[in-house]
Amino acid sequence: MKKVLMAAIGGSIAGVVASTQLVGPLVAQESARSTSVYEQLDLFGDIFERIRGQYVEEVDAADLIEAAIDGMLTSLDPHSSYLSPNDAADMRVQTRGEFGGLGIEVTQEDGFVKVVSPIDGTPADEAGIEAGDFITHVDGDSVLGLTLDEAVDMMRGPVGSEIIITVVREGEAEPFEVSIIRDTIKLTAVRSRLQGEAVVLRVTTFNDQTYPNLEEGLAEQVEAAGGMENVEGIVLDLRNNPGGLLNQAIRVSDAFLDKGEIVSTRGRQPEDGERYNATPGDLAEGKPIVVLINGGSASASEIVAGALQDHRRAIVVGTKSFGKGSVQTVMPLRGDGAMRLTTARYYTPSGRSIQALGVSPDIVVEQPRRAEESEEEEETNVFNRSEADLRGSLDNDSLTEDEIEQIEADRAKAEAAAALREEDYQLAYAIDILKGLTALQPAED
Repeated sequence: MKKVLMAAIGGSIAGVVASTQLVGPLVAQESARSTSVYEQLDLFGDIFERIRGQYVEEVDAADLIEAAIDGMLTSLDPHSSYLSPNDAADMRVQTRGEFGGLGIEVTQEDGFVKVVSPIDGTPADEAGIEAGDFITHVDGDSVLGLTLDEAVDMMRGPVGSEIIITVVREGEAEPFEVSIIRDTIKLTAVRSRLQGEAVVLRVTTFNDQTYPNLEEGLAEQVEAAGGMENVEGIVLDLRNNPGGLLNQAIRVSDAFLDKGEIVSTRGRQPEDGERYNATPGDLAEGKPIVVLINGGSASASEIVAGALQDHRRAIVVGTKSFGKGSVQTVMPLRGDGAMRLTTARYYTPSGRSIQALGVSPDIVVEQPRRAEESEEEEETNVFNRSEADLRGSLDNDSLTEDEIEQIEADRAKAEAAAALREEDYQLAYAIDILKGLTALQPAED
């Protein structure tokens, strides 16, 4: 309230010191603008009444008004919208990490629904939906010309029910249909595991659980490794992470930064800008970090990747991110509804905006599509034998049992790394970078 009051006082003072020669024209311009706005509102009222009285079928007045409000907001940008009481309740549930649906984050482009990313382990992910896919039809009905909320409503339905979506994908000559069974989506914000001597933190979303999950998962894996001295580094996997809460992106960035700016936001008015800075403390204790991103990494994911990249705290690997550099504020409205309004752009510590450009990786690494191994290749692999496989081969008498065990352990690690390259080339590449960075670090006395 004080902020609003101060702005009003400032405007009054400016009016007093202004030249009296400008007062007349300024008042006239403001009066003309007000008249124009009231005329437009009168026009809206006329149209509203004509629809209610003359449309071929009876319509609900509340539905008309909601549609008008939503149309006003969606005309601004793809991320501003009206949330009905049901939609607002769904959104509150989603930020807590559990909701019903297909498990995809979507936006709108050229009138069609575009997949920002599928969420790990959800029906859409298991059905093979990919970031960048365009959804053109839902159960045979076109989504062209619908608002994003209307298209999303078409994809909603009871848990266990089937939905058939038509997908257009780059590189595919024809659209194709995908059948998905709706399910309850339970988000695990962070999954952690040890991959060799590297800790992999797979962050799937930024909700209320993200930072606590990350802190706990990292601690568990460090303990499993026998202490941070046995950890080569950390892979922060943000691929196909559509974003979420700004405060969680700040906390995750802060987890690995000791000082400096994390992100700044700039709104319409200069005084609305905010800067968020890191606090002392690095959960990784200075160990090298690789951040993985791709075209499905958006919003909060880009804040984290951009902050760690600008501070040279991490090497960013993968492909260019989605490019959503705007901040949405959810404002409660009367009647339990809400509106999601774009109120600011965010900027990385170096001052760059990611809007429409995305974060560019330090090292571009594409994820190759896995080719199915033919039966002929499988049969050939059976005959990959060595001297040790031959009957009656001589033993190696130059090594002790401990040395042989170490060689076999190193070979097992190399084979595991090779298997990972087949399964997830980008992650294997990230771990190879950590190994190289660890090898370059000076030995401790």
